[in-house]
Amino acid sequence: MTNKYESPLSSRYASDYMLGLFSSDTRYQTWRKLWVALAKAESNLGLPVTKEQVEELQAHLTDIDYDVVAKREKEVRHDVMAHVYAYGQVAPSAAGIIHLGATSCYVTDNADLVIYRDGLKYLRGELLKVVANLADFADKYKALPTLGYTHYQPAQLVTVGKRATLWMQDFMSDLEEIDFAIENIKFLGCRGTTGTEASFMELFKGDEAKIMEMNRMIAADFDFEECFDVCGQTYPRKVDSRILNALSSVAQSCYRMANDIRLLQHDRQLEEPFEKNQIGSSAMAYKRNPMRSERICSLARYLMADAMNAPMTASTQWLERTLDDSANRRISLPEGFLCADAILRLAQNVTDGIHVNEVIVDKTVREYLPFIATENLMMEATKRGGNRQELHEIIRTCSMEATKRMKEGKDCNLLALLAAEKSFGLTEEEMNELLTPSLYIGRCPEQVAAYVAKVRAILPEVKGESAEINL
Repeated sequence: MTNKYESPLSSRYASDYMLGLFSSDTRYQTWRKLWVALAKAESNLGLPVTKEQVEELQAHLTDIDYDVVAKREKEVRHDVMAHVYAYGQVAPSAAGIIHLGATSCYVTDNADLVIYRDGLKYLRGELLKVVANLADFADKYKALPTLGYTHYQPAQLVTVGKRATLWMQDFMSDLEEIDFAIENIKFLGCRGTTGTEASFMELFKGDEAKIMEMNRMIAADFDFEECFDVCGQTYPRKVDSRILNALSSVAQSCYRMANDIRLLQHDRQLEEPFEKNQIGSSAMAYKRNPMRSERICSLARYLMADAMNAPMTASTQWLERTLDDSANRRISLPEGFLCADAILRLAQNVTDGIHVNEVIVDKTVREYLPFIATENLMMEATKRGGNRQELHEIIRTCSMEATKRMKEGKDCNLLALLAAEKSFGLTEEEMNELLTPSLYIGRCPEQVAAYVAKVRAILPEVKGESAEINL
């Protein structure tokens, strides 16, 4: 505990990996790596930067004196120049060539692109663990009949596994969005104050081939194949919109799944993991609240709202650049990644330990099955000589009476009411023979098997996992 505010995403929810990725050390060491890559490319292409200067810069990537940086930034009011100064203090022979020809966005924007790309790749893996858990769950329960709901009102039967495939399909859509975002992140390179590369036209005496090769070399050092074709001072802020939109998409899917689980836990059909010594309520000792699913929904709402920052920033970039993006991006992008990470960790934990109360599921099915089976009952009665329209009216009136009885807290007596109608032509015993739940689940088992096989064929190397949650 400290006497200063700390984001709960850091102290409670996000993984060590994501906290490290967005740490000051990672960011500012990436800045130094960018300065090394620039100096190396400039040296190789004939500018007055020596091999020894590059090596000295390389040797001091990690020894960042943050006190020196803070003191210098307070003096000059410029974070990049404060870091240039601190780097020069530990690499004095190279101090004069650090940042040669570059502008601040060379380090700030390219470092962001590196970090965001690596963050997306990590989240992709975390998302796949959720998908793998759901694939196992769906396969296990592909044929277990359960009551389906539309408008959260009883509808026809589905299966527990079929419902899980609806969640899976959403997550696979998210995977496509993340992959698209990763594939379309390009490098900014070193393009100058307005993206014209004018400073390098001066340094390389108009040799455009060398400028292009320099940017190719720097991009390759960070595993980027392309730079943006054109840019202003910054990389296009549409990239941030695309990234946060992908993260928001994950949040939407996680919310949908977690909310379904919360509803079903209320009905005692499903339960999220609940540990032996877990306390559900400080006052009501008997409670088993779905706190993990509730937390997913809570964090997901935050992330969906956070994602609105990027389009508002992208739409207000003046000409070649404005600085009103900076403070917003320092918060919205890292927090978006940390939040998505926290949500997916919770989703892994939940999907790896969902408990199905099969007795309750079957009881709920049996309670509503007479209503669900009425069309089949009508068809059977028609086969025995009944009039379809008359039979439909009998079912309608008996159903209303049985529903009224159920609203009074009594058992469903629909079959007894129908059997009492002589013109219906079926005994209660005969009707019960048609109340096998598996007769009313359609192609659910086949649909689940086919979809799980498709997902596993696409992602054969993925294994399910349960992430540890801190609190």
